[in-house]
Amino acid sequence: MAGKEMEETSVSPLKHFVQAKKAITSIFDQLVGFINDGVAFVEETSQNSELKTITAEDDLIEIQSFKRKLAGIGEVLSRRHMKVAFFGRTSSGKSTVVNSMLWDRVLPSGIGHTTNCFLSVEGTDGDKAYLMTEGSEEKKSVKTVNQLAHALHMDKDLEVGCLVHVFWPKAKCALLRDDLVLVDSPGTDVTTELDSWIDKFCLDADVFVLVANSESTLMNTEKHFFHKVNERLSKPNIFILNNRWDASASEPEYMEDVRKQHTERCQSFLVEELKVVDRSEAQNRIFFVSAKEVLNARMHKAQGMPEAGGALAEGFQTRFLEFQRFEKLFEECISQSAVKTKFEQHTIRAKQITDTVKAIMDSINVKAADKRVSAIEEREYEMDRLEFVQCQMQILSEDVRKRIMHITEVVNTQVSNAMMDEICHLSLLVDKFEGDFHPSPQFLKHYKNELNAHIEKGMGRKLADRCSTAVNTSIQKAQEDIIESLKPLLPPAVQMEYSASLPCRKFDLSYNLNCEKLCSDFQEDIAFRFSFGWTSLVNRYLGAKNARLLLGFAEPVFQVPRPVSTPATSANPVQAPDSMSQDELMVTMMSGLASLTSRGSMGVIIIGGMIWRTVGWKLIACSVLAYGSLYVYERLTWTTRAKERTLKKQFVNYAADKLQMIVSITSANCGHQVQKELDNIFTRLCQQVDITQKDLMESINKRSEEIKQLEKVQNQAKLFR
Repeated sequence: MAGKEMEETSVSPLKHFVQAKKAITSIFDQLVGFINDGVAFVEETSQNSELKTITAEDDLIEIQSFKRKLAGIGEVLSRRHMKVAFFGRTSSGKSTVVNSMLWDRVLPSGIGHTTNCFLSVEGTDGDKAYLMTEGSEEKKSVKTVNQLAHALHMDKDLEVGCLVHVFWPKAKCALLRDDLVLVDSPGTDVTTELDSWIDKFCLDADVFVLVANSESTLMNTEKHFFHKVNERLSKPNIFILNNRWDASASEPEYMEDVRKQHTERCQSFLVEELKVVDRSEAQNRIFFVSAKEVLNARMHKAQGMPEAGGALAEGFQTRFLEFQRFEKLFEECISQSAVKTKFEQHTIRAKQITDTVKAIMDSINVKAADKRVSAIEEREYEMDRLEFVQCQMQILSEDVRKRIMHITEVVNTQVSNAMMDEICHLSLLVDKFEGDFHPSPQFLKHYKNELNAHIEKGMGRKLADRCSTAVNTSIQKAQEDIIESLKPLLPPAVQMEYSASLPCRKFDLSYNLNCEKLCSDFQEDIAFRFSFGWTSLVNRYLGAKNARLLLGFAEPVFQVPRPVSTPATSANPVQAPDSMSQDELMVTMMSGLASLTSRGSMGVIIIGGMIWRTVGWKLIACSVLAYGSLYVYERLTWTTRAKERTLKKQFVNYAADKLQMIVSITSANCGHQVQKELDNIFTRLCQQVDITQKDLMESINKRSEEIKQLEKVQNQAKLFR
């Protein structure tokens, strides 16, 4: 029966605190996990260089501080319990009240067991009672109440106002199973250190129980203490137990008057002096009990004996019910108060933390959303630009190719015309050549090499003078146009470089005539040729080819017969010239001329002899004399200088023919050089455009990855929010 009543008693309003503690502990455990995940999320986001801008450093520091604060709050919550502090004058029955509530003699009470220090009674899961003094970790075993009292009295180090923790098995006391701690105190009239008592033991108390002696009235020492408490705490929960009310049974005629007097004084104290409750509430804070009777009755019941056994004063049942009413109201009050005082601030703080974290996650979500929209816009812009660059390159490539081909053809024509003009004026260039000339073969070879070099250098210079300016102008203009057309497609840094100065360098054409190889088979003919000789005349009027054909038929050698001498007398062996006949004289002159003239000239003389008889010898003689004189003059003037001029003339004719053969090759080569130069410029620019396309594609991929990360951050931020 007693066990059943204890079980029913255990099902009390105190369970509300236990349930609230479990609930808030669970909530804080979840909140700690949430904050840990949130801290990891914010740290990961802030460490990402691409996402760093969406998290503020202050937010990271703040949410990290929440992690530490929640860990501290969780640790505090695990130690939280309901605390009741019992105060009153010495020997007012404080310890007996505590024992009555615990259904056992947990604390020493009675004569000689006056409490001289603070005793904190709380439950332990073990089956043995023990105590721990303040500042010590030693667990002192306590088996009985008397042993506890003896241990307290024998400890000489204990001072008034120190705290002794008494751990009583929860299995022996149902009240201690609900995280309830009961603090018994020394009498308020034994010390003046009220302030230190309040600071050490009262600031975290949920309920105060003033145990007064009903045989006397409420004393100023008791009032003074609670005035101090009221100054430290805002409207503390105070219950007043007028203990030892069983004494009123001996004087029943004064009982109601005394009860009324005590009630008025207690109400005045709570309502008017402390102002912690109003007058209607004060009725439920003042009780008239006998703790000793209740303790004895409950111990009898626990032992299986009747509650009313033994010598009990009249009116016990009323006082017993009053004590039970006190316990019920006390349990309701302490449970509500403890939930409020122990959990309310933590709940408010947790709400503030969650609100702050929500604001941080909202901020991250908004910033991530804004940045994602910006990233999408930038990606669309880059995709449009990439498409634009690709389309423009297709269009511009065709235009530039056509432009290069046109310039190549123009340069080809310019070089061809200039080279034809210079070939026509080749003789002027050859005449300017000054070199050491000698008709010997060794000197002639060196002379021709130098002449070839002179022509190549001179023609190259003249062609450069005539073509380079125009070609450079065309190339530079083409380069500028190509750069300007492709500049919008280049990377920004390269655009700045090209905007600062167009890299159009001077271009020099290489004509590479290679005259030495071209004229390597030139064979000079500087043998003397009489200008009116047979061969010269035929060459002059019939051409070299026809002259060779004609002269091939004129190979017979004319032999001039020598005159046959007739037998003469010894007196006249030789005839004088004057005595020669005209025919003999003509033959002699023809023979002399034949030795001086060429084979062709001899033919002319022989033919002229045939008309000897027609025109007369004098005219013929004069003609022959003039012809011979002309021959002699030409022969005498056929000097080394004349031979050099003849060689130059021959070389001019030969080289002109050869150079005309390479006009198209040379002009095509120059056009190819120009084409190659412009192709190189265009190729370099195309490479830069390729870099632009590559950068755009990399940037697009980077934006896509960034957008995915931002979407992930948004989803996580929403989830945490």
